[in-house]
Amino acid sequence: MWSWVAHRISGVGIFFFLLVHVLDTAMVRVDPEAYNAVMATYKNPIMGIGEMGLVAGIVYHAFNGVRIILVDFWSNGANHQKKLFWAVAIAWLVVMVPFAIVHVYHMFIH
Repeated sequence: MWSWVAHRISGVGIFFFLLVHVLDTAMVRVDPEAYNAVMATYKNPIMGIGEMGLVAGIVYHAFNGVRIILVDFWSNGANHQKKLFWAVAIAWLVVMVPFAIVHVYHMFIH
């Protein structure tokens, strides 16, 4: 059940990010100076943490989406859904730990 909830929350979060992304990118055509001002506000540690959360949500949503496909279309998928959930969790950690290390390095040190 929690994977279902997390999948929906990550999907809604990704949707709202894409909405904001399209709007702030569209500003470059309307007012390039306003676009540059908005981009400058994104260059702070709080937004860097937000970017890390965004990537975490996208990676989870992608891996869990594959799990859902396997459960739905693989004849034994429902029998293995606990193992598939743990596979998603491990794959998420394998991707997120190196990303977080590099991202934090670029946020604070580089």
